[in-house]
Amino acid sequence: MSIGIVVFPGSNCDRDVRWALEGCLGLPTRFLWHGQADLGDVDAVVIPGGFSYGDYLRCGAIARFAPLLAAVREFAAAGGPVLGICNGFQVLTEMGLLPGALTRNARLHFICDPAPLLVHPGNCGWLGAYGEGERIVLPIAHGEGRYQCEPDQLAALEANGQVVLRYANNPNGSVGDVAGITNSQGNVLGLMPHPERAADPSTGGLDGQRLLTSLRAWVS
Repeated sequence: MSIGIVVFPGSNCDRDVRWALEGCLGLPTRFLWHGQADLGDVDAVVIPGGFSYGDYLRCGAIARFAPLLAAVREFAAAGGPVLGICNGFQVLTEMGLLPGALTRNARLHFICDPAPLLVHPGNCGWLGAYGEGERIVLPIAHGEGRYQCEPDQLAALEANGQVVLRYANNPNGSVGDVAGITNSQGNVLGLMPHPERAADPSTGGLDGQRLLTSLRAWVS
């Protein structure tokens, strides 16, 4: 197994993800530079947090045009596991792989706190190790994490079981308390909280570990 971690100019959580996957969980990784044209033989792709291209225009708006993301789009369409964390979630919405948009937090402040969450795994392969309605805590660190979509779109996401993570105490004004959503096939997950920062007791607990380790069973 090899997990590809996309690296943009401005990414700053790529090494955090590598540390969690390799150092804590023993899962091999490979950095994928945004300018390359293909993914190689990776089994999963993670788009990490940070400030891709300096967040010019808006978060993820320039990153969506990176050559590598054309290959990510094809990989996802073929059922490949794709995870977007924080800025990665923003990129996935800008690409259209996930619906909606991430906007400025309700109070216009950057938030860096532990966030209690409720998990509703549905058919999302990334969350197969969690129980329905399970309460976990993952760190958040964002200034533009307020999920927005039209009311009818939110209703459709909820009806299809695609709202897979909700804030227990909504910190940023996201509609429907949305913290993470998946596509209809369940192979693409975008979330604002950082599971890689909750994969070891010395950092932020262990509640994010199962999200990352579920990949091993899923791919095999």
